Amino acid sequence: MRIHLNQLKVIFTLLLAFGFCMTYAQDEPFADLPPTSEYGKCYAKCKIPDVYETVSVQKLKKEASTKLVKVPAVYETVTETVLAKEASIKYKTIPATFKTVTEQVMVEPEKTKVQTIPAKYRTESKQVLVSPARGQWVRKKKSASCFSQNPDDCYVACYEEIPAVYRTEKYQVLDTPASTTESVTPAKYKTITKKVIDQPARVEEIPVEAQYKTITKKVLVSPESTREEVIPAIYSDVNEKRLVKEGGFTVWTEILCAERTTSSKVRNVQNALKAAGYDPGPVDGVMGVRTQAALKQYQTDKGLPIGNLNMETLKSLNVQG
Repeated sequence: MRIHLNQLKVIFTLLLAFGFCMTYAQDEPFADLPPTSEYGKCYAKCKIPDVYETVSVQKLKKEASTKLVKVPAVYETVTETVLAKEASIKYKTIPATFKTVTEQVMVEPEKTKVQTIPAKYRTESKQVLVSPARGQWVRKKKSASCFSQNPDDCYVACYEEIPAVYRTEKYQVLDTPASTTESVTPAKYKTITKKVIDQPARVEEIPVEAQYKTITKKVLVSPESTREEVIPAIYSDVNEKRLVKEGGFTVWTEILCAERTTSSKVRNVQNALKAAGYDPGPVDGVMGVRTQAALKQYQTDKGLPIGNLNMETLKSLNVQG
């Protein structure tokens, strides 16, 4: 049976993807794990280079300097009213007045006698979780979704399930709750007479006004001082290279897992790139150099994660993940 050339390309691409996605247990450059632990999802970190730009900046040729100028003091004659004798207060004390009142006071408080009827229980059994179902991250190197051919530039993590373990336990269940009965003995009171304050003692204040006089004096308006005359600095324009964006590994980004990166999916991406005005080369279902370059340019223009076939890019291109 003769195999079509495009079918050979698809098979070769899938073999490369599965060959590079092997579990590794050492040389891990990252201590963190992907943000979510969901089965069937894969994530990647990809290395991106530093980005620089050339800008024109001003360099100081001669520093600014200053010159001191003396300014004499200024005075003026003023009149003002000053305090001759401060205001004061005289105090007058008015004594308290009293009255006789009667009131009820408790001689013996109310008493309550409580009798307890104990609770009744029955035995039941239940399933107790010994260890919950959990997932385990498996780190993998290189994916068909990553652009770089260097396996150290992309790291992929996939989540696998470990089932839960249970045991049977017996326990006591309340059948009839405990209850109480109460008997109350009323409180006892008596009437007493006592003398209480009707109006408390108080102090009345009698204010005494302050006394003032007018005086004339010479006052300083502004003291002797110096002022600085500034001689501006001299600058020149020079060009220098400036870091715009620091490279390094990206954050964990959800990507299309290797087993889902089919030739059909790649063709859909190539068609979407062409429709968006980017040239991915021939629509052959192979993630080649031209397709990767077009995809990277699209990601850069749209502000999307760069370096792999991630879910955000598929969503932007309206391609089903």
